[in-house]
Amino acid sequence: MQPFEGREGRSFFRRLLPKNLPIRYKLLVHFLLITILPSLVLGILTDWVVNRIIERQMNENTLQLIAKVNRSLEFYVGNVQNTTYLISYNPQIRDFLYQEKPDQAARDEALEFMRGFPTLQTEIAGIMVVNSQGEYLSNDMYSRSSAKDLTLEQWYQEAVSGKGIFKVIGHPFERNVTTHANYKDNEVVSAVRAILDPETQRVMGVVLIDLKLRVIVETAQDVRLGKTGLLMVMDEKGEPVYVPKQLGFQSIPLLWLKGQPSGQFVETINGRELQFIFRKSSFTNWSTIGVFSTEEAAPEVRQIRLYIGTFVFIVCLLGITASFALSHGISRPIHRLMAFMQKAESGDLTTRYWGDGMDEVGMLGRSYNRMLTKVSDLLQLTEKQEKQKREAELRILQAQIKPHFLYNTLDTIHWMARKQGAQDVSDMVEALSKLFRIGLSKGNEFIPLAEEFEHIRSYLQIQKLRYKDKLIYTLDLDPEISHILVLKVILQPIVENSIYHGIKERRGPGHITVKGTLQGNRIHLSVSDDGVGINEETLIRMRERLEDPMNVQMETAASGYGLANVQARMKLTYGTPDCGISIESKPGIGTTVSLFYPIHTEEG
Repeated sequence: MQPFEGREGRSFFRRLLPKNLPIRYKLLVHFLLITILPSLVLGILTDWVVNRIIERQMNENTLQLIAKVNRSLEFYVGNVQNTTYLISYNPQIRDFLYQEKPDQAARDEALEFMRGFPTLQTEIAGIMVVNSQGEYLSNDMYSRSSAKDLTLEQWYQEAVSGKGIFKVIGHPFERNVTTHANYKDNEVVSAVRAILDPETQRVMGVVLIDLKLRVIVETAQDVRLGKTGLLMVMDEKGEPVYVPKQLGFQSIPLLWLKGQPSGQFVETINGRELQFIFRKSSFTNWSTIGVFSTEEAAPEVRQIRLYIGTFVFIVCLLGITASFALSHGISRPIHRLMAFMQKAESGDLTTRYWGDGMDEVGMLGRSYNRMLTKVSDLLQLTEKQEKQKREAELRILQAQIKPHFLYNTLDTIHWMARKQGAQDVSDMVEALSKLFRIGLSKGNEFIPLAEEFEHIRSYLQIQKLRYKDKLIYTLDLDPEISHILVLKVILQPIVENSIYHGIKERRGPGHITVKGTLQGNRIHLSVSDDGVGINEETLIRMRERLEDPMNVQMETAASGYGLANVQARMKLTYGTPDCGISIESKPGIGTTVSLFYPIHTEEG
C-alpha cells in the first residue's frame, strides 16, 4: 500500500504544477491558495465572531420582546374582531340593517346594546354601524356632514371589498366620521368588517370600530433596546401605526418588510446607520420593528474588525501580485487570437489561427477556425437563398398580372353592358369584379372586416341575380369593429353552404343574416339562415370533424374551401383554444354558424 500511496501523492503534486494544468485550473489554484482560501477563513471568522457577539446578545432579546408586543397587540385587535362578530349577530342590529326605514324603537334597542362595549373594553374609542342606505347607529361617533353618503367613504368600500372579513385599515384619513371625544386621526386605529346576508351574501352594512392608539403606545413605549433602541409598529402598507418621536423619522423602506415574516436589515436614515429587527404578526399584518444604532456594538467587535481589515489588505496585496504574474503567461496567446479575430471582423474570412497549444486558448483557436469555415459556408448559402428569393418574388409578381388583367377586363365588360342597357349583366359583372378585387387584396392575408363584408355583399348580389326573390339577405356589421383585421374569404364558404344546403332546399323564399359583433376581447361573426336545417346525426358528425385537427386537415385536403378549410385556417393562424367555428341547427327551422377569433389589428 505504501508504494501505491507514494505514487498517488507524487501524481497529485505533479498535477498541481502550473505547467501541466489548463488555464482554468491555474487560475483556480492560484486564487484558492492566495485569495479565496484566506477569504473563506476570514468569512468564517467574521460570521462566528459577529454572530456570537451581536446576534446572540441583541437579536434574540429583540425578537423575544417583539413577540411579546405582538401578542399584546393581537389580544387588543382580537377583542375588536370579536366585538364586530357580537354586533353583527345581534338581533336588534340586524333589524336595523334589514329595515329600509328603521323605527326609533329599533334604534334605541340597538344603541342600548352597543353602549356597553366601550365601557367594558376601554381600549375602544368608538363604534359605528352603517347600513346599506348610509344610515348609522353610534353612541360615540357621528357623521361630520349629513350631506355626504357614508357608504361612499373609503373605509366603507374597503370593508365591502373584504366580503365579511375583518380588516384593520390603520389611521383614518379625511373621513366624514369623528368621535364625541374629538380624537385626532393619529390617536386612533380603525378596523372594519362588512355584515353579509347569510343567504344572498349581500352586504347589509358595515361595522366601524376605532381602537385607541394609547393601548399600542403603552405596550411599546417602555421597551428599549440597548441604550437608545426603541420599538415602532408599521402596518402592511408601510404606514406608521406607532413611531416614537425620539427616532426622528416616521417611515422606513417597505421593500425590506415585504414577503418576510421576520428579519433584519441596516438602513441609513438622517445620517444615522440604524439596525432594524422586525417580526410580522400574521393576525394583524402589522410589523413590530426594533430600532437601534449600530454604533452600540461592543469595542471588542471593532477590534476584531480591525484585525480582519489588516488581514484582508495583506491577502489582497498578495492576490494582486499573483494576478500580474499569472496574467503575463495567459495574455500573450489571447492577444494573438484577438488579432486574428480583428482581421476576420474587418472582412478577411480567410485568416486562420495557428498554434499547437493544448490549453483552452489553443482549443478556442481551433474552434475559431471551424467557426470561420462555417460562416463562409453560411454566407454562400445565404447568397444562394437570396437569389432564389428574388426569383420567387419575380414569379409571384408575374403571376399577379393575370388576375389583375381578369378583373380589369371585367370592369370593361361592366361599362360596356351599362352602355348597351343590360343592367342585370352590368350588376353581375360589377359584383364579380369586386369579388375578385377583395379576394386578391394585393396579396394580403388579412383584410378589414368592412372589406370582408363587402366581399360577401358582392357574392350575395351575384346569387340574388340567380335566385331572384327566393333569396333575401341582411348584412349587419358593428361600425366599432369595421377596421379590425380578419382572415380574408372566411365568410364566403359558409354563406355558400347556407345557400346551397339551406335556402335552395326549402320551399319559398329564404333569409340569410350575416352579423359581426364584439364579445369581450373576441370578434364574433355569424351566418344564420332559415333553411331546411341539419339533422342531429349529421350535425354531430360535423362537430366531431371540426374538433379533430386530423379530420379537419383531411377534409380540407379533399374538399377545398368549406367549413373544415375555414376551421383549419383559423386554428393555424390564431392558435388559441377559444377561436374556431361552432354550429347550431334544428331541422325545419334553420342553421347558425358562428366564428370566434381574437382581435387582430396588424398584419403578421
